[in-house]
Amino acid sequence: MITVPHRVTVIPGDGTGPELTTATLRVLVASGAEFEWDVQQVGLASAAGPLGIALPEDVLESIRQRGVAMKGPVSTAAGTGFRSVNVELRRALDLFAQVRPCRSFPGVQRARPDVDVIVIRETTEDLYAGVEYEAGSTHGRALLDWLAAHDQRPLAADSALSIKPISARATRRIFEFAFEYARQQGRQKVTAVHKATVMKFTDGLFLHTAAEVANGNPDIEFDDCAVDTLALRLVRQPEDFDILVAPNLYGDILSDLAAALVGGVGLAPGANYGERAALFEAAHGSAPKYAGKNKANPMAMMLSGVMMLRHLGETDAADRLDAAIAALIAEGEQLTYDLKPEGDPTAVGTNEVADAIVARLTHG
Repeated sequence: MITVPHRVTVIPGDGTGPELTTATLRVLVASGAEFEWDVQQVGLASAAGPLGIALPEDVLESIRQRGVAMKGPVSTAAGTGFRSVNVELRRALDLFAQVRPCRSFPGVQRARPDVDVIVIRETTEDLYAGVEYEAGSTHGRALLDWLAAHDQRPLAADSALSIKPISARATRRIFEFAFEYARQQGRQKVTAVHKATVMKFTDGLFLHTAAEVANGNPDIEFDDCAVDTLALRLVRQPEDFDILVAPNLYGDILSDLAAALVGGVGLAPGANYGERAALFEAAHGSAPKYAGKNKANPMAMMLSGVMMLRHLGETDAADRLDAAIAALIAEGEQLTYDLKPEGDPTAVGTNEVADAIVARLTHG
């Protein structure tokens, strides 16, 4: 029987991205699945190239053709420079559902032992849609004038504005995805995250549409929770939650909070799903100060690789890689600095973690 390799676009990213990507590709190959990689550059590396573009069209076309991508972290300057490559990738490929599982691993210090929650984030709308107006801009002033004439609550003339679009269509799509994902993963409950008591029209529409979709999925329990209350309950009683579905901004914040409960973003994988493509990446950033120092924890990206293997139908390879990562954590020896007591001289580097996991996969 001839095995056809999985064709996957690989985006190394920048900062610590290239070394994390190399470590992840090593363990994916060692898992037993077969791949054909198409390596593409985005972000700082691409912007510094001959085209001077952070996200070239060739990258998007590669992902469209292959349908699957593995991406390392990409840097984005705050307030200046090119737009977020992460946001532009999701927008261009309509990757509307971001999934970030956070679960406790035995052996992780400073972590709660009882967390197993999945945050599903709608990524095309909300304040992250990028509908913004700079203070003093022509369009911004026009909108401020309109608000002053129609809203009875005039804003300061030097206000910058950000618009929060929430549509019934996008909300219905993310909750239909969430209920189906819950079935696939054997999950029992979906919770809608909102602040409908204050944002009655935007979050109110999100909550109303969520309830409509829930009515058509009676086999899965459904409830809702205000985002501030949920943040408190997630810390105190994480066992109350299973799958959280949130608009863009809340989902971004809550997934980092959940990651902190299980040991940090070094253990937080992520996936972005659309109708025609899926992109897998760690939940954390590029940490440029650690670039090239063989220090960053590769496990979040490796766990994203586990998610990719499951997406590709490589269940056995996914189970083996997941078990190898969990066993290494439980053993507690060959771990990076973030999973060790502060200043522990026994902490190892990115490459050594990859070596240890490859050894477990190839030698048992």
